[in-house]
Amino acid sequence: MNHGQWILFLAVFAEQMGLPLPAVPWLLAAGALSATGQFNAPVGIGSSVLACLLGDMFWFYLGRYRGTKVLSLLCRISLEPDSCVRRTSNLFTRYGLRGLLVAKFVPGLSTVAPPLAGMAGVNISTFLMVDAAGSLLYGAGFIILGRCFSGQIEQIGTALGHIGTTALVFFGVLVVIYISFKYWRRQQLIKNYNATRITVTELNQKLDAGETPVILDLRSATELELDATIILGAIHVDINNIENHSHKIPDNQDIILYCSCPNEYTSARIAQLLRQKGFKRVRPLQGGIAAWRESKFPTSKHIPETSKMPEFNPTKMTAG
Repeated sequence: MNHGQWILFLAVFAEQMGLPLPAVPWLLAAGALSATGQFNAPVGIGSSVLACLLGDMFWFYLGRYRGTKVLSLLCRISLEPDSCVRRTSNLFTRYGLRGLLVAKFVPGLSTVAPPLAGMAGVNISTFLMVDAAGSLLYGAGFIILGRCFSGQIEQIGTALGHIGTTALVFFGVLVVIYISFKYWRRQQLIKNYNATRITVTELNQKLDAGETPVILDLRSATELELDATIILGAIHVDINNIENHSHKIPDNQDIILYCSCPNEYTSARIAQLLRQKGFKRVRPLQGGIAAWRESKFPTSKHIPETSKMPEFNPTKMTAG
């Protein structure tokens, strides 16, 4: 491959590995250059597909052998700590491998889908076949689009050339500010609820003492399908329904929230929502389900009952 092909390959591969470096501008530029004969479009499409497959195979096998630890890693490095994982989980649950065909068109989702496929036990040959189709659709789609609008892309490039390095510096500053703001907002949310968190030992002591806190499992449906272990007495809820059905949650008991996100981000976010609804006794569980399992405290298997918000029964909850 020439330098242009290597640059395109590395740009696509970096994106698939989870780095916040979008490959779409490079694909569009490659398409625009192919219109003037300066770039070989078929070879470019092939190199982009190869880059996608190599990156996706890496995440696929990590998901197969490391399971939920991989999702926790992706959740930790994501700008939106749980939303990209949850959205991809929902996409994977609804459409299965067909979701791989469109996942690459949404930044972040293409990195989460392969480990989910690996965790779900998908056959490697089936995964590669579907992933190759999605990669081809992605790479060829944007290269062809760049070729069709080569004139407009060339005009944009010329305009940026006139502006010079000032435009690049300004763009870089905006990116740094955006990432810094996201990180700051995330840390502020977590900091606000650090003081209210409850440890797994404290929760276990409450249950042993006969108390009946409301324990809510906030993980996605896909996470529960892959790992059905829940805290004994906990109730799984869909966080998309929790706001509309918050009136069903008792307000005279402690409400314990847990998830599988690093720093309990989802729990902190839902705790903030419930506090805005008037609930005062809301406490995220420090360490989430992972800390509870590591302490070998009582667990049970989640049995799906309904997609609706459950009715809360304190007796049932303590009995598990």
